[in-house]
Amino acid sequence: MERDEMKANKTALVVGANGVIGRNLIDYLITLPEWNIIGVSRRGGMNTGRLRYVAADLLNKEDTLAKLGNLNTVTHIFYAAYQDRPTWAELVPPNLAMLVNVVNTIEPIAPNLTHISLMQGYKVYGAHLGPFKTPARETDANHMPPEFNIDQQQFLEQRQPGSTWTWSALRPSVVSGFALGNPMNLAMVIAIYASMSKELGLPLRFPGKPGAYNSLLEMTDANLLARATVWAATNVRCANQAFNITNGDLFRWNELWPKIAEFFELKTAPPLPMALEVVMADKEALWNTMVEKYDLLRNSYQDVSSWKFGDFVFSWDYDFFSDSSKSRRFGFHEFVDTEKMFMDIFEQFRQRKVIP
Repeated sequence: MERDEMKANKTALVVGANGVIGRNLIDYLITLPEWNIIGVSRRGGMNTGRLRYVAADLLNKEDTLAKLGNLNTVTHIFYAAYQDRPTWAELVPPNLAMLVNVVNTIEPIAPNLTHISLMQGYKVYGAHLGPFKTPARETDANHMPPEFNIDQQQFLEQRQPGSTWTWSALRPSVVSGFALGNPMNLAMVIAIYASMSKELGLPLRFPGKPGAYNSLLEMTDANLLARATVWAATNVRCANQAFNITNGDLFRWNELWPKIAEFFELKTAPPLPMALEVVMADKEALWNTMVEKYDLLRNSYQDVSSWKFGDFVFSWDYDFFSDSSKSRRFGFHEFVDTEKMFMDIFEQFRQRKVIP
């Protein structure tokens, strides 16, 4: 590992290190010998080799300065932190403040700061508000605020002129990958829902809104997103640009859902609209029984359930996809088969004893 540290000439500050995006980004950076990695989150983590963790409350300006104020070797900030709030308007102040606190702390002390990478999403296009223009393109006009993704990008755009660093903004669709305790993990939602359906002897019903079963969607694999993020951050052509990053294929739940049921050895039944946040609220005892019965890892029910997010995704009774050709035109040509992505993640959950 000492030899690796000698090779490393870049230092990544991964902000939001314990989320599905941050974790997969760190896993990818570890495979690249030129990178030292500092992961920032509220909980911190275990240091290994070229990776060390810092626990910080980024909402607190003084704590951010105290914990990050000596990180003068940082060359790249990868910002993927997120604070959830009940309303769209309430999301803006904390999510903007965290980014501002990080940049205000690192920029003055890190003379070799080269790039700031901002993780966004389709909220930029108003996808969370209802039917939006598809395919969405990076050149589409902004929508009526409030929207923290837009505010964060505008902060970087206004701050960048005259700086030694550039920025990039990555816009994935729904991101899927292996992560626990994450409030936005669709693969986990489906895996736990399917496992509990099986335990109760029920078929796998699509629980979303009428129409959502037939709408056209896309996903973004967390590993693919990690590679695209580093590509954009280290490619001069990508400076001060936004990029849609997707697996490259489209699907409808009406075709994919039966294949997911087959993976879990379940039959399907007609879709039935039901709020998972409501119908799964009383299932903690069932989960605890399953953990004992199948000798699963002792993850709390809260850590494996993201029902509110599942309801959000399954409510999209409109097409939900972007045009990701810009990233290909700029040189990123990787793609992932979405069906295989889901099956691989489910298999990973099984192998790691998260689900039966």
